[in-house]
Amino acid sequence: MPGLNAVIAGATLAALRASWEVVGVHDGFDGVLFPEEYADGGVMSLDRRAAEALPIAGSALGTGARRDPFRIRAVTADNAVKEVDRSDELLARLSEAGVKAVIAVVGGSAITGSHAMSVAFRLHRKGLPIVCIPKSVENDIAVTSLAFGYDSALGYATDALDRIRAAARDVRRLAVVEVPGAEAGWLALQAGLAARADAVLIPEIPYDIPSVARMLRRARDEGHPPSLVVVAQGATSREAPGEAAAPVSGLRKSLSPLSDLRFGEGGRVIDRSGAVAEALALELQRSCDIETVPLNLDHLVRTGTPSALDRQLGLAYGAGAVDAIEQGRPGSVMAFQPPHLGSVPLAEALNRVRRVPLDGDLVRTAAAIGLCLGHDKGAGHER
Repeated sequence: MPGLNAVIAGATLAALRASWEVVGVHDGFDGVLFPEEYADGGVMSLDRRAAEALPIAGSALGTGARRDPFRIRAVTADNAVKEVDRSDELLARLSEAGVKAVIAVVGGSAITGSHAMSVAFRLHRKGLPIVCIPKSVENDIAVTSLAFGYDSALGYATDALDRIRAAARDVRRLAVVEVPGAEAGWLALQAGLAARADAVLIPEIPYDIPSVARMLRRARDEGHPPSLVVVAQGATSREAPGEAAAPVSGLRKSLSPLSDLRFGEGGRVIDRSGAVAEALALELQRSCDIETVPLNLDHLVRTGTPSALDRQLGLAYGAGAVDAIEQGRPGSVMAFQPPHLGSVPLAEALNRVRRVPLDGDLVRTAAAIGLCLGHDKGAGHER
């Protein structure tokens, strides 16, 4: 995630100025529960020199397994898989190490993201002073207008879409490009607008294949061959606005703790990215008689060198979390509502998603320039 090291540096430098001792735990709480898996015992000391030496890109603490301390999977003596609550053990180990408060970086509505916030909330209710910092390349965390990482992802996605659109136009093909956005279409819509896509499909507006196909055929007939359709990962069609959860066998649940129940068995059980672009490209090729190419930008926009804004925002979030602890506001999540950075109770952020407003400026702009949003309304084509 772009900007993670900026958050670590901001929190470390602010905490050191408050005369705190700072340590970093690898991969969420895994470094505490599974110290044997790390060369440094799962915990690294953070001083001023270490903070200032952090590279701009990447994460010094990792974003790996991040297992749920309330549901750690273990194998019994008879080779059965069961889930064990090790949260009390986690709290005991943190207490033994002298940890007085925790700053946790949590994601948005993705499976591991929303779950990480709920885990933090449950640990706080068991007595752990914790402040969360929101990260999301989908910008879908309800309590903040801008999660760190989003600005960088938007820049990466726009640059990639520019290149893809140019290449697709040269070879007279239609690129169907999927970007992150399981619950909200901010990244798809803003990057799609910036790259002058022919259509953008987002979770907030169920799309209609015949309507999209008509727009694409009309553009082609008018001498403007369409070249780019951007689709958010969570976009759904009007014909199938929601997908029923698949029954979960005990074996699959044991082997795939992070599985997405909406996608049944097979290769998409854990990682659904790319599935929507593949299905949509096939449907559009059948409906439009245009050769389509499905592409997926998911993991490409989740890493890299952070933008200047994300570097500043990361530092501010880290320092702000330290201030929230000093001011006696544990059990909270940092919230940026320009121009103010503050905190709100964790309970206000749980089970909520920041979605694109259908009466907002982005949707109105799309309609005004003829960008198709998945239905006939505003499905014109302007070049």
